Amino acid sequence: MTSILEAAQSMTVTPAIRAVADDEGIGPDEVCRRIADGRVVVMQRSGRCVGIGAGLRTKINVNLGTSNVSVSPDDEVKKARIAERYGADTISDLSMGGDIPAIRAAVARETTLPVTTVPVYQAVAENGLEDLTADDILATIRAQADEGVSSLVVHCVNDRMLDLLKAQGRVMGVVSKGGSITASFMHLNHCQNPFVEHFDEILAIAREHEIVLSLGNTARSGCIHDGQDAVQMEEMRQNIELAHYAHQHGVQVIIEGAGGHVRLDRIGQVIRSYKIRSSFPLFVAGPLPTDVAAGYDHIAGAVGASAASAAGADYLCYITPAEHLGLPTPEQVKEGLIAFRIAAHIGDTVKRDADGRDLEMAKNRAGFDRDAQVACCFDPERARQIMGAGGDGTCTMCGDFCAIRLMRAICGPGKSTDAREKSVRP
Repeated sequence: MTSILEAAQSMTVTPAIRAVADDEGIGPDEVCRRIADGRVVVMQRSGRCVGIGAGLRTKINVNLGTSNVSVSPDDEVKKARIAERYGADTISDLSMGGDIPAIRAAVARETTLPVTTVPVYQAVAENGLEDLTADDILATIRAQADEGVSSLVVHCVNDRMLDLLKAQGRVMGVVSKGGSITASFMHLNHCQNPFVEHFDEILAIAREHEIVLSLGNTARSGCIHDGQDAVQMEEMRQNIELAHYAHQHGVQVIIEGAGGHVRLDRIGQVIRSYKIRSSFPLFVAGPLPTDVAAGYDHIAGAVGASAASAAGADYLCYITPAEHLGLPTPEQVKEGLIAFRIAAHIGDTVKRDADGRDLEMAKNRAGFDRDAQVACCFDPERARQIMGAGGDGTCTMCGDFCAIRLMRAICGPGKSTDAREKSVRP
């Protein structure tokens, strides 16, 4: 069977490519070109196709999953439903407790969203770190591929990165769970990274199953005082090298980087440092521009994500209010998702001039059309709840002293809207 990448390279418009083109409002031939040169990937599952990359809408991933100390399959299913209902583009199952394949199967039944996994999580959860082998990891990858996952994350930490970490003196060291597990495996077994050693085998599995390979971000910063350093630069170098290799072998690939904790004034610089070196889609976790927002990290994360998206990040991993504190509840998943959808939209207004929705909202507010205002919101239910009932469109904030109404008595209805509308790109 011809893969999406192979089809794109021959300029053959498959149903998946056409679906992305239609969703994004871009010509299918242009989508083919961007996939062919690695700037865009297509994740798919259950007939649903999501394009990620250059010139496309910034996408949002929602993390789900159990831990070894907290297992509630019902909650994970609820989170999956919320992710679909409130506009996530993909979900990642990061389960490390309970019957992991059964939990993932239950989640998959409740959503059509593409599903990403981190195979080393399940492998270590089922085998233990001390007894884990490279064969266990590869067996987990094969099993997850057979289940129909859309994307796999592999952490390609190397000896040079570990040597640099020892010498670097970071405040927070490594905060990547997948990266730290992989590094610990290497340390315990006095071996090289199994994902790098068996990269060709992993690529063969990914190619056979049309899986997008995501090269993980082991070296991301754990606090804003740990800036971009030699460890991150080495990971960036290796991930870009591996991405080119994977692409040459027929596998679509995403690079994870520039995430974690990054001071606000450095976010654009870090994103651009990736983008000038590579055109592969960039997946960013957060980033968090402050370390002191526990309980509200979804808000802090949305601030950082807005800056990251505007600077060129293609794909954002959301953060919930439970970040640093515990597993999120279903309601906290919703809060984090909505916050990051807003962040992605803010970024897209900058890098794609995608502000048509904002103009529509402004017109609805100017026209006191309450129902239309609600329809423009990312969470119409919440907007309706706060707005309450009210017949004449006057909000309770201003009452009789509405600025728009008062100024209309002086200036008449706004006349600048039509001129503004002509300058708005679709």
